[in-house]
Amino acid sequence: MSNSRKKEAENNRQVKYDQSCNASRIPFRQHGVRNNRQENMIKVVTLQHIYGKNRERMTDLLKTLVENELKDLEVKVEISITSENWAEFSLEGEDEEISANFLISRYGTPAVKAEAGKKYLGFLQAFGEDAFLVNIGIPVKVETEELKTLGSGKPKQLASRFGLIPHLPVEIEVFEANKKVKARFTKKQLDIWWNWKKAGTDRVIVNAATRSEIKSAIKKTGHGRDIYEIERLGLLEHAIVCRENTDGPGIVAAIGPRLKSEMGVVIGDAR
Repeated sequence: MSNSRKKEAENNRQVKYDQSCNASRIPFRQHGVRNNRQENMIKVVTLQHIYGKNRERMTDLLKTLVENELKDLEVKVEISITSENWAEFSLEGEDEEISANFLISRYGTPAVKAEAGKKYLGFLQAFGEDAFLVNIGIPVKVETEELKTLGSGKPKQLASRFGLIPHLPVEIEVFEANKKVKARFTKKQLDIWWNWKKAGTDRVIVNAATRSEIKSAIKKTGHGRDIYEIERLGLLEHAIVCRENTDGPGIVAAIGPRLKSEMGVVIGDAR
């Protein structure tokens, strides 16, 4: 390798290191990373849930995505699924520690307990009679009292109003963790949902589908001109942004049979 290419590779490593470590100076092993010296590799369990009928497809997609994100680093990547259905990466190579830090920063790691005053990434798991259930590594309830920021109604009604479906990535803040854990959605998270609701267009929220699968379903049903864009929310979670005169429920009726997905609709109030 020429000196210029070596320098470029080193600069790319530094960029990845800065991206992964600037948010936290805590040593990466404290984040639940396992350093398996017998196998000469580092293992990282991420807060990326593997779900749905085609788990192999989702696993392959995530591996390809991560390999592309780490392409400038000297590291070999393998992926497996834990018993709790989290994606676990095995990293081996000169840049394995930098890569581990990057994956932690990019995808997070499952929490083993909830601590008051901390924010956690997780995903929507279920909508009960008295709470939203969020999985951050452990199940945490966001109860009715904390859902009043979304308006009036029961949890299932609120979920329907904002197009919320299982597996959407979310951010919560735990404000009490004594005998009972109490949490609320962060302002950042609430702002995202309210921006959807106040928009001048409808949105269709989809899980368990790749961007290409969604685009194909839209094209095959003749709705290409009715869609403004497809926003990525997670690995297989997306928001289809409709054009001003397009009816969100109509899009669901058209593409629903072509996708093995759960779907929600946000009716834009400014329409």
